[in-house]
Amino acid sequence: MKRLLFLYVALLSILLSSCGGEGVQLKPSVSGKAGEILIVTTKANWESEPGTLLRDILAADYPLLPQREPSFTLINIPDNAFTNIFQIHRNIIILSVDPQKYPEPKFMIQEDVWSAPQTVITMTAPDAASATKLIEQKRETIFNTFEQSERNRVIRSSKRYEEKPLRSLVADQFGGSPYFPNGYSLKKRTDDFIWISYETTYINQGLFVYKIPVKDSTTMTLEGLVSARNEVLEKNVPGMLEGSYMTTSIVKEKEPQLKWIKYKGREFGELRGLWEVQNDYMGGPFVQHAFYDKSGKNIIVLEGFVYAPRYDKRNYLRQVESIIYSFDWAEDFSR
Repeated sequence: MKRLLFLYVALLSILLSSCGGEGVQLKPSVSGKAGEILIVTTKANWESEPGTLLRDILAADYPLLPQREPSFTLINIPDNAFTNIFQIHRNIIILSVDPQKYPEPKFMIQEDVWSAPQTVITMTAPDAASATKLIEQKRETIFNTFEQSERNRVIRSSKRYEEKPLRSLVADQFGGSPYFPNGYSLKKRTDDFIWISYETTYINQGLFVYKIPVKDSTTMTLEGLVSARNEVLEKNVPGMLEGSYMTTSIVKEKEPQLKWIKYKGREFGELRGLWEVQNDYMGGPFVQHAFYDKSGKNIIVLEGFVYAPRYDKRNYLRQVESIIYSFDWAEDFSR
């Protein structure tokens, strides 16, 4: 009995000591599909101004996809239905309006409340008007919080289930690399271009890493990046038919867009657009990160693209985009 008691105490100590570290995960894994957000609020709130504004923010069109898709899929349930089965959802917004309980508006972000990795935003207000004002004030924070949460889940999985040889290969050639999850494999490699791909019967998620020399001030512009992209892909990404190759699609109201982003100490240009195959009928969305290498003489380009003609593309594009967000310089790998 003493021996059994000792073993029990030892096991309990291990479990307790690991709760706050990287040991045993005591909280259940999250439920729900990628890109879903559970909105917990009354039907009255959901069908009035607070709900309308949340839909305007979170269900707006995902940028530059071939067909319209919402940035997030929203699911509304009333407060009294928010039981254990829903509490483990990956993304949750709790909106409560009550003048007796909440004399002033409040906003709170929490992680891993009922499951992990989970994000919960709680908003309280005395009335619908102040709730709407609070949502408007926190518009960017609300969207960016869930966007980053979805990104972090992919990056976490990529690092945990990583194809390490791919990272080593890319880092040796370019001085840094994203983290590639299991299932991705090398498709093509030249002196200045690497193509890594995950392919199934109907879906292709591809990643390009390449380098272009800085010629002048126009290199890192929308026109310069699109021109360089077309030149690199014509040379390296042939289509299935003779004389066909990947290029950038210029469609009215779907032209490529460039914006500048600062992320974890790095600044890069984010180019979004649609790709197509010259002299063929293939196409889909892409997203690109372009930034200067350590010497400042070249631009490193990380690009993710999706070919999924039978399916919605938001989640597939978000996955490859998250992978290129995971880029680290080689000297930062061990940090």
